[in-house]
Amino acid sequence: MALYEVVREIENSCSRNQMRDVFFDEIETDDPLEAVRRLLRDETDPELTLEEHDGESLTVYAKSAGMTQRFLFTKI
Repeated sequence: MALYEVVREIENSCSRNQMRDVFFDEIETDDPLEAVRRLLRDETDPELTLEEHDGESLTVYAKSAGMTQRFLFTKI
């Protein structure tokens, strides 16, 4: 299994507030999409999109309930 540093950004949809909620974590997984599904297990049918950057990092975008979250996975 690969060990990743994960940066999770949650867009703030409140008007006049451009900040994002940002969380950092370490996750050990062979399947980053499944790891995001587990993190979002309480969400209804999240739409996941995977974008690979290089051999060391990738981004998963999750859309659910009108909100977008971004998970940046970087191998440690």
